[in-house]
Amino acid sequence: MAKQLCVYGSVNNVLFRFPPVLRQRRPSPARHLSTASKIPESSDLFEYTSGRWIYNDALRHCERRRSFNVSELKRLAASSVQQRQEDIVSFEKLAEGGFNRSFLITMRDGFRFVARIPYPVTEPKFLVIASEVATMDLLRSHGIPVPKILGYSPRADNSAGTEYIFMEFVQGKNLGDIWYCLAEKERAKIVERLVQLESQLFALRFPSGGSIYYTDDLPDQGPRIHFPGSSGTSKGTFCIGPDTSLGLWYGRRVDLNCLAALTAGAKKEIAYLQTFGRPLQPFQRLRREIYNYQVQSHLEHIDTLEKYLQIAPHLIPRDEPALHRPVVRHPDLQPNNIFVSDELEITGLIDWQHSVVLPFFLQCGIPGSLQNYGDNISASLQTPTLPRNFDDLEEIEQLQQAELFRRRQLHYLYVKMTADMCPEHYNALTHDFSMLRRRLFHHASDPWEGDNVTLKADLVNLSRKWTEVTRGAKESCPIAYSDDESAECLRLDRAQSEADEQFQACKDVIGVGTEGWVPVTQYEESKRMESKLKAEALHAAETDKERAIVQEHWIFDDFCEEDYM
Repeated sequence: MAKQLCVYGSVNNVLFRFPPVLRQRRPSPARHLSTASKIPESSDLFEYTSGRWIYNDALRHCERRRSFNVSELKRLAASSVQQRQEDIVSFEKLAEGGFNRSFLITMRDGFRFVARIPYPVTEPKFLVIASEVATMDLLRSHGIPVPKILGYSPRADNSAGTEYIFMEFVQGKNLGDIWYCLAEKERAKIVERLVQLESQLFALRFPSGGSIYYTDDLPDQGPRIHFPGSSGTSKGTFCIGPDTSLGLWYGRRVDLNCLAALTAGAKKEIAYLQTFGRPLQPFQRLRREIYNYQVQSHLEHIDTLEKYLQIAPHLIPRDEPALHRPVVRHPDLQPNNIFVSDELEITGLIDWQHSVVLPFFLQCGIPGSLQNYGDNISASLQTPTLPRNFDDLEEIEQLQQAELFRRRQLHYLYVKMTADMCPEHYNALTHDFSMLRRRLFHHASDPWEGDNVTLKADLVNLSRKWTEVTRGAKESCPIAYSDDESAECLRLDRAQSEADEQFQACKDVIGVGTEGWVPVTQYEESKRMESKLKAEALHAAETDKERAIVQEHWIFDDFCEEDYM
């Protein structure tokens, strides 16, 4: 049988030689964990019930199972609003996100508020909860629409047996429920309001980088930096303490100046790999064929991280001191974390855990739900339009063009409005090689999962543009790669990107989201589609060896994640 080219990319991947019919299937929309839909009260309060995962389903549910004393949590909740447990008429599961489970509490007088507890997998619980509470309290005192904190415990050594936050119930619609139904002018209004709020956030002043806490919540001997003139609230004064960035909380120092912020994540990862590192195949299983299914050495990544540390001081934009200023930003500004009124005014921003204060040049950027990087029209900031022949296109092509227009418009509006309403952010956003600096920072801080190429490719690009990035600095680039090594690294980087695009296309075909998540009602259909996809891949395999590879590395089968932890 003649080989067929990969359906979803140019890589001739043995796992993905499918019949052309699958190319015509309309991609399913991305799936998100619910943050707004109410779950029936009869569901188990300890278990995750909002969805399932088509691979490693048991592991994901285990990570999210949390037992606690329901009666005592109710009592503590009622006490936080000066009422009795007997005054609670309803306690029901409200939402289940990636890190927490929320419950809606309704009192006899009609007052409603939220209790939220972390999953076992959420770490570091004490710092994450203490920091989120203080961050929300501080932001609320400056007019940012965040829920009012009614009570909290960053420790589980209480009568409920769990950490918790009690907070105000946000009124309004969850933007995630209506995001794809908004008209052009409505989208523009939302973007304008978000830019206005970010302008308020960026105006706040902080003495250093790290995360925000109440001074009294940190140990007496623990490192902290007090806010000059910070009056705080009835809880006390605020301070900057340990960084709670997702995946980076341990090993980070408190007094984060620009260089410390740039290097702390890489130093953490080096320390981790030197202690626990071992050769691994790429976690993303479609990437494995690129390396002939051979494990990749963690020692090579350590070498790349050490090269990053050599160039890190040169990533600081010395000619723009304003970009060094520490600022705070929402860590995940996407529709499911935004609530709006019927008039599309923002009534609440939720999920501030893992918030961090960082230098402006690292904190800037277009939120993921609004950016359209990689598109020439968006990159050039041309005013987006639909094709002139839009009305003559087939329905599927109209849908594709309408979605492309939506993404381009959001990108364009965000940048344009930022230039008008938040020039300091626009300056950071458009500063020379802003994206390359941030890519290097984030990729150097990412947990290693068998990928020795992504960060190295960034370093190769930096070395090639050294004079422009450093604006003619006298120092020569402290790292060097041969032409052959550079070319091979960039080739592998392109191949990985193509494999990632293939993986996303396959998830779209069967309608699954992050980690293979699907709503409970869609699970059986998605599993059926996945089984069909696998059967086609096995049928297209030309040899027994290829079929064995498909079986062993199938992207939607359960697999052991322990080595990647």
